[in-house]
Amino acid sequence: MDYRPHRKLDVWKKSMEFVRDIYQTTEQFPKTEIYGLISQMRRASISIPSNLAEGAARKGSKEFKQFINIAQGSISELDTQVELARMLNYIEEKAYKDMIEKLNIISKMLFGLSRSLSDK
Repeated sequence: MDYRPHRKLDVWKKSMEFVRDIYQTTEQFPKTEIYGLISQMRRASISIPSNLAEGAARKGSKEFKQFINIAQGSISELDTQVELARMLNYIEEKAYKDMIEKLNIISKMLFGLSRSLSDK
C-alpha cells in the first residue's frame, strides 16, 4: 500500500523519469564537468521530484504551492543548463529538443497542479 501522497502524482513520476534521463545524458559529458555542469544538472533535476514530495507531505495547499514554485525554479535552472550543454556540444540537437520538450511538459503539469490547489 502506498501511503506517500507524492507517489500518486503523475508529475512526480514524470519528473523521476527525467532525473534518470539527466543522469544518463550527463554520464557522457567530459569528466572535467563532474563538479561543474554535471553536478548542477543532476542537483537541479533531483530538486523537482524532491520538492513535489516534500510539498505533498505538507498539510496545506499554500505550503504545497510554495514547493511547486521551487520545482518550477529548478526547471528554469535546467532549461539554462541544457541550453549550455547544447552550446558546448555535450548533447546533440535531438537530445536537446527532447529534454526541452520534457521540461515543458513537466512545467505545464506543475502549473496545472498548482492551479488545482487554488481551486480548493
